[in-house]
Amino acid sequence: MTKGSFLQKTIFLGADHRGLRLKEKAKRFLINKNLKVKDMGAYTFNPEDDYPDFAHKVAQRVSEGLGIGMLFCGSGEGMTIAANRYPFVRASLVWNQEVARRSRWDNDANILVVPASLIKEEELEPIINVWLNTPFSKAEKHLRRIKKLERKG
Repeated sequence: MTKGSFLQKTIFLGADHRGLRLKEKAKRFLINKNLKVKDMGAYTFNPEDDYPDFAHKVAQRVSEGLGIGMLFCGSGEGMTIAANRYPFVRASLVWNQEVARRSRWDNDANILVVPASLIKEEELEPIINVWLNTPFSKAEKHLRRIKKLERKG
């Protein structure tokens, strides 16, 4: 991994019970890369926990400009919906490396959402690597679209 400005930000992690295992794997991977990580839970397996609780903790911090985020749940849909309710958050549901690349290059995604029930464990690190190392293209059409989203936020 190269040390770009995106990689110098704190990475806020969150997961419900279905995403807990992959969140822990991601946390170890990121720490081993000497990146700044803040775990916002879940910390233990609880089948009764609710994904919005963790999405809100991460999205609030990203919305405030404190860093970027990664969220993990079963399908990823609930986390994505919850996170995108916050101003300036662009949470993207990512299930492979190409979607990871496009989410950053085209949309300047600042929260990676991983569907833990739909990807293989060995796919996680390559997805994270691509997502963290792909810059935003800053193409005029993409900047224009993001500005439109921010006005509606």
